[in-house]
Amino acid sequence: MDVSVALFTSDLRLRDNPVLAGALRAARAVVPLFVVDSGVAAAGFAVPNRAAFLADCLADLDEALRERDGRLVVRRGDVVEETCRVAAETGAGEVHLAGGASGFALRREERLRAALTADGRGLRVHDAVVTAVPPGAVLPTGRDHYAVFTPYFRRWSAEALRDVVAAPRAVPVPEVRSEPLPRAASLARGEPSPALPEGGERAGRRRLDAWRRTGLTDYADRHDDLPGDATSRLSPYLHFGCLSPVELVTRARQAGGAGAEAFVRQLAWRDFHHQLLAARPDAARHDYRTRHDHWRQDTEELAAWREGRTGYPVVDAAMRQLAHEGWMHNRARLLSASFLTKTLYLDWRAGARHFLDLLVDGDIANNQLNWQWVAGTGSDTRPNRVLNPLAQAKRFDPTGEYVRRWVPELAGLEGAAVHHPWRLRAAERARYAYPEPIVDLDDGLARFRRARGVD
Repeated sequence: MDVSVALFTSDLRLRDNPVLAGALRAARAVVPLFVVDSGVAAAGFAVPNRAAFLADCLADLDEALRERDGRLVVRRGDVVEETCRVAAETGAGEVHLAGGASGFALRREERLRAALTADGRGLRVHDAVVTAVPPGAVLPTGRDHYAVFTPYFRRWSAEALRDVVAAPRAVPVPEVRSEPLPRAASLARGEPSPALPEGGERAGRRRLDAWRRTGLTDYADRHDDLPGDATSRLSPYLHFGCLSPVELVTRARQAGGAGAEAFVRQLAWRDFHHQLLAARPDAARHDYRTRHDHWRQDTEELAAWREGRTGYPVVDAAMRQLAHEGWMHNRARLLSASFLTKTLYLDWRAGARHFLDLLVDGDIANNQLNWQWVAGTGSDTRPNRVLNPLAQAKRFDPTGEYVRRWVPELAGLEGAAVHHPWRLRAAERARYAYPEPIVDLDDGLARFRRARGVD
C-alpha cells in the first residue's frame, strides 16, 4: 500500500501511539490527519478551556511531526466526510483510528467504516490507545460489563498490557491540502480560565517526569491532601491523549511501591468508567441505576454553587479553583458534587454540565459516571452516602490553607475557624464579606433522606 491515514482523535501524541504506528507499518506514506469536528460544536462541547488546550496540542503535534519530516494535516467539517475525502485525494487504502467508548465515538466509527467500505477502503480500529485495557476486554460471567469496581479491578490487574510503542523516527507524508492549524478562538467562543495548563505531548511529558520524581512515592498518602496539591494533574493530558495510559501503568508498575499502586488504581477507575459507558452509552445522560429521584429545581441555589458562594468555604474554594484553573482537585470534585446532589438535592446533570463547561479534562465517561457515583445513581454500592463538607474540610484541609487560597475574603481567619465563619460572634462575622450558608446541613440531610426513603 502506498498511503494510509492516521486519524487522530483522543490520541494526540507520537510516543506509544498504535494508530500512527499501524498506519506507518501499512504504507510507504501516511497522512497524519486531524479533523476539527463540526459535531463537537453542534453538541455544545466546544468550550474555551478545552479549545485552548486542544490548540496547544495540535501545534505541538505538528511541530513534532515536522521534526520527523512530516506535518499534521488539518481539515474542518464532518469527520467521516473529511476523512473519506482525504483518503480519496491521496489514494489511501486504509484509515487507522483509536477505539472509543462514548456513543459519539462509537457512532463515528460505524459511519466511517460504512463510508470507507462503500468506497473500497478499509478501517483499522486500534484498542488500548485511549485506555490501558480496552472496554469489553475483561467481562464478568454472563454480563457485558462490570458494574462494580472492585471485581473489575481484580480482573483488570491480571490483564496483560500491550507493549509500549516507540515514537517513529520519520513520518513521510504525501502531498495533500491542509488548512492552517486552528487557534483557540476559532474553536470556541469565550476566554479560557486564567491559569489553564499548557497543552501538548511535550508539556505532558515534562509534567509526568517532574511528578514521578517528586510526587509518585507519596501519592498513596497525599492524593487527598487539598492544600498539598499532591495529585499528578495528568488528567488533561490523558483526556487529549498526549500521554498513553498503557505507558503510565507500565512505568508506575516498574517504579513499584504504595504510591505507584495507588496511582495505577486511579488509572483503573478511568478504564472502569470507559467500559461502563461503552456498554451503557445512555449513562451519559440518564441514570445508570435509577433511584426515582424528584430533583429540586432552584436556580438561585444552583447559581450560588456554580459561582462559589454557597456559604460553605471548602465547597466555594473548590468551585473557584475550577473557574480559575479549568481543573479541580479530585477530593474537591467529590465533596462539591455531593453538596449539590445530596445536600441541595439538585440534579446531577446540572453539575455535570457545569463541570464539562469548564474542565480541561472534561471526559464524558469519567465526568458523567463520577457524578452518577456521587449522586448515588451510578455504580456506588452505597448510593445514599453523604459527604459532610465540614467533616471533609476538617480531614483534608485541617489548617484551612486550601480555603484561604481560593476564598481570600476569609484569609484573615486562622486555622480551622475558616471552615465555619457563621460560628463567629456577630461583631467579628460582620468583618467578612462572605455569604451565610444557603442551607443548614442537618436540614439538607433530612430532606435528602426523605426523598430517597432512607430510614
